[in-house]
Amino acid sequence: MREKQIEQKLVKEIKKLNGLCLKLTCPGFAGMPDRLILLPTGRIGFVEVKRKGEKPRPIQITRHKLLKSLGFKVYVLDDEKQIKEVIRNILGGDA
Repeated sequence: MREKQIEQKLVKEIKKLNGLCLKLTCPGFAGMPDRLILLPTGRIGFVEVKRKGEKPRPIQITRHKLLKSLGFKVYVLDDEKQIKEVIRNILGGDA
């Protein structure tokens, strides 16, 4: 499955929860995750979307570590079957 298809399914699932799945672009700050997930009750997560089996680039891994060190949840999603688990984790296991 292509990255774009996985990303579209993620957006659809977040919308079902009345959340936002924003495309994240940070000019001048390369390597940020593809999507910023905002869910009701103030839950936030970052998602890097990849094709099946593809891994983040070194700059992306550096950014993920930075975000995690700030206390944010960061996920790498390379299969649509992972979407529900990512959402569950962002919600703190409440989904």
